[in-house]
Amino acid sequence: MSQFNNTQERPKRSFFRSNPVMNRLNKVDDYATDGKAAGYGRITAKTAYFLLVTIVGIFIYLALNNFLFVNQPQTLNLNYKGFQVSTSTLAIIFVGGAAIIAIVTQIIAAFARATVPVTGTIYCVAQGFLVSYTVFTVLKGYEYLGLLALGITIVVVFSMAMLYTTGVIKVTKKFRLVVGTLFAAMVGISIFTFIGYLIPLTRPFVSLIMGNFWVSLGMTIVSIIIASLFLISDFATIDHVVENRMPAKYEWMAAFGLAFTVLWIYVKILDLLIQILGNSKRSS
Repeated sequence: MSQFNNTQERPKRSFFRSNPVMNRLNKVDDYATDGKAAGYGRITAKTAYFLLVTIVGIFIYLALNNFLFVNQPQTLNLNYKGFQVSTSTLAIIFVGGAAIIAIVTQIIAAFARATVPVTGTIYCVAQGFLVSYTVFTVLKGYEYLGLLALGITIVVVFSMAMLYTTGVIKVTKKFRLVVGTLFAAMVGISIFTFIGYLIPLTRPFVSLIMGNFWVSLGMTIVSIIIASLFLISDFATIDHVVENRMPAKYEWMAAFGLAFTVLWIYVKILDLLIQILGNSKRSS
C-alpha cells in the first residue's frame, strides 16, 4: 500500500481546478490505513442524498406558500426578466434569508470538511427553497420550465459523464487552464460590472450593456459551459479520491461537490429558459 501511495502521481493543484468544495478536496494528502477507503457506490449514494434533500427544500417552500405566504398581502410587484411577479414582503424576507444561508453554508462547507454532512444538507435545502420560489412564484403559469430545465440538466450531466468515462474529454493541465481562464474571465467581468454600476458616471453604460438580451443570454450560456466543464473536473476528482484510496470520511465532501455542480448547472439552465421566454413575452 505504501509503495502505491509513493509512486502514484498526484494531480497538480490549482485554485480553479473545480468548484470550491472539490478544490479543497484536491489539496488533501490522506490515505486510508484501516481499510475503510472511499468508494464510488457510497459517493453516488451520498450525492443522491444531497439532491433528494434539495427536493425537501422545494416542498418546504410550497408548504409555506400554501399555508403562510398565501394569507399575506401581495404588496410587491416586480418585473423579473419579462415576468410580472406579485409577492409578499414576508416571502421576500424568507427568500433573502434562504439566499444568505446558501452562500454562508457553501463557504463553510468549502473550508471545513467535517461540517459538510450538515452544511451541505442545509445548503441543498436552501437551494431547493430558492428554486421552488422561482418556479412556482416567479414563473407562475409557466411552471413547466422547471421540469424542462431538469430534463436538460439530466441530459447535460449524462453527456458529460459519457464524455469523461469514454476518454473523449481528458482532465489535463491544458483542460484545467482553459476552464480556469474562462472562470476567471467570468469572475472578472462580474466584478468590473459591479464596480461600474456603483460609479454614477459609468452606471448608465453598464445598465445598457448588461440589460441587453443577447449579452445576458451569451453570459448565461458561457456560465453553463463552464459549469459543465467543472463537472468533468469533479468526476476526475472523485476518481482521484477513490483510486488513491483516500479515507471514507472524504466521501461526503466529494458527494456534496458533485451535487453542488449539478445544482449550479440546473439553476443556470433555468435562468437561460427564463431569459428566452421572458424576451419572447416582451417582444409579443
